[in-house]
Amino acid sequence: MRQQEVHDFLLRFFQANSCQIVDQGLGYMTVQLTVEMDKQIMNRPFYWHWREKTGGDPNPMKITFITDKENAPKDLDGEFIYFGAPRLFQIFKAVKQNGRFTRMYEKIESAGAKVPLQPWLGINVTISYQSDMKKDKLLSLGLHLVSGTIIEDFQSKLTQFSLTSQICDYCFTISPMIKPESGLKRMENYISKSAMQEPSDWAEQAVNRWKNDMTLLDKFYEHIEEKPEEYHLEKQALKTLYQPKISVEIENGGLFYLQNNISS
Repeated sequence: MRQQEVHDFLLRFFQANSCQIVDQGLGYMTVQLTVEMDKQIMNRPFYWHWREKTGGDPNPMKITFITDKENAPKDLDGEFIYFGAPRLFQIFKAVKQNGRFTRMYEKIESAGAKVPLQPWLGINVTISYQSDMKKDKLLSLGLHLVSGTIIEDFQSKLTQFSLTSQICDYCFTISPMIKPESGLKRMENYISKSAMQEPSDWAEQAVNRWKNDMTLLDKFYEHIEEKPEEYHLEKQALKTLYQPKISVEIENGGLFYLQNNISS
C-alpha cells in the first residue's frame, strides 16, 4: 500500500465517519475526531470511563497524521502513519466494526435529464505471505458489473468522485450483468493469480531455514532409534512455524454506482 493510497484511504474513512478534516495538505491531514471515533482508534478507555462516570463534557482528540515525511511541513508535529503501523490496523478494525460493506452513489446534479449510473463492486483485501516471518500486501480491486472489467487501485480512483449514500434525483442504476456473488468469485480468482505471481524467494528461504532446523533436530536425536514424543512435537512445531502460507482477508468493500467508466 503506497503512502498516497494510505492518505486517500484515511481521508475517505474520516469523511465517511463524520470527522471534520480541519486541515490537509501534501503528505498530512489534521482531523477532529468524533467521540465514537476517538473511542475506537485512540486507546483511551480509562479517559472515557472517567468522563462518562463524572458526567464531564466529552473532549475527543484532534490529531494530525503524516503520510509523507518528505513533502509534509518539516516542523509539523504529528503521527506518521503507514501500512503496517498499529494505528492504521486499528482503523482497519474500526472499518470492520462500523460495517464492512457499503453502497454509494456518485453525486450528480441534473437539470432534469435522466442519468444512468454504472455498477461497480469494490473490495480492499489484505494478502498475507507468512512463514516464520510475515509480509502483508493491500490490494484494492474494482469489478465493473456490466463488462466484467477488473481494475486495481480502485480505492484511489474513487477519490475523484463525490459520493453519497443516497441516489440523487433523476439518476437511475443500470442493472448488472454480473451478480455481486459471481463478481466476488471472479475477484477471488484474480487475487489468487496475483498472489501466485509474486516472487517466491520468501517461501524458498523459509523452506531452507526449515530444513536447517530439521537437520539440527535430527542430529540431536540421531542416536535414539525410537524417537520420543518430544521429537515429533518439535518436528510439527517447525512445520507450523516455517511452512509457507498465503492467506487473503477481505477488509471491506461495497457497491458503487458511477456515471462514467473508470480506466485501468
